[in-house]
Amino acid sequence: MKKTFELTHPKIKVERMVEAVKHEVKKYLKRERNKTLPEDADYWDFDCKIGASAQTADVIHVATINKQVDILAADGLTSFYLEILVKPAVRTFEEK
Repeated sequence: MKKTFELTHPKIKVERMVEAVKHEVKKYLKRERNKTLPEDADYWDFDCKIGASAQTADVIHVATINKQVDILAADGLTSFYLEILVKPAVRTFEEK
């Protein structure tokens, strides 16, 4: 998913637009996680970027998407860019 989300609407408040963005992201992540994994993979990993535009987007962890959306909305941005790329991954174990 590579998308620029608008937070302004003539009839919908910003808070509801933020909730709609979070819901869309949650649905996308669930849909991607339910896809069949390749034989050599253990789980689906996500590469995420978020920012005011595609050029200024910073790399973030998938677990912090909602917090970053809240921060961008609190900064007063009218739109922001979110990129979520899915890839198969293998768990690595550290020895103690």
